[in-house]
Amino acid sequence: MASINKGKSICVFSAKGGVGKTFITTNLAGVYELMKKKVLIIDLDLFSGGIAASLNIDFDKNIYNCIDDITNNRYHNFTDYIYKYDDYISILPSPKDPRQALKIDAKYIELLIERAMFLYDIVLIDTNHILNDINLFMLDKVDKILFTVTNDMLDLKNMKSVISIFKDLELSNYKVLLNNSRDPFKDYFSLYDMKSILKTNIDFTLSNKFFIRDIDKYLMDGKIISLDKRLSNIYSRDISNLYDIGAELIKEGDK
Repeated sequence: MASINKGKSICVFSAKGGVGKTFITTNLAGVYELMKKKVLIIDLDLFSGGIAASLNIDFDKNIYNCIDDITNNRYHNFTDYIYKYDDYISILPSPKDPRQALKIDAKYIELLIERAMFLYDIVLIDTNHILNDINLFMLDKVDKILFTVTNDMLDLKNMKSVISIFKDLELSNYKVLLNNSRDPFKDYFSLYDMKSILKTNIDFTLSNKFFIRDIDKYLMDGKIISLDKRLSNIYSRDISNLYDIGAELIKEGDK
């Protein structure tokens, strides 16, 4: 009997807020579109998710409605809760009302990820930085994790703790991205210093040249930088780095 193809699940995670996770998530979705992959972005930043706003997508239903319908036998089709950005990228939004986030049970997160992986080539998960039950459950279930860190003392301290936990648990399904584009004027620590603090390798870097001063203008238009030809030419080196990151995260045999 032929096996059913499953997609890859990838979480973009950080140990501190404001490091550019949502920007990285949407632009990774863009490079996967360039690879002709069908992508679902799950916004698991349940209290303040910004995927729908970043992509200028209006929505009625969200991840809470999906889980609530499953638990109350009203669920019919997973795609009823999905909103398309284009032919390749879709999203499952986070709740508009943060009170709904408190009603989401972690045990249903695995179910959502599993269903999505049978429908999409790539399932990208954006989340917040809190190590709560939902995030811990999700981090344990995904295929790959992209830890995102900046040249910031508190960020490095927190990420060191997270990586230590993963090492203690003998988990190695993660890569580390240094995002210098988030705070281009922060250069407190050298690359050697940061590796020494984290006690792990830094696998990828986005340069400070990828800092986009008028990024809000593009966000309000719902643009993904990696899919915009003009901007891709301007930031070609970092877009190429994103492409390499995307390819590495879905490499076969690298769980």
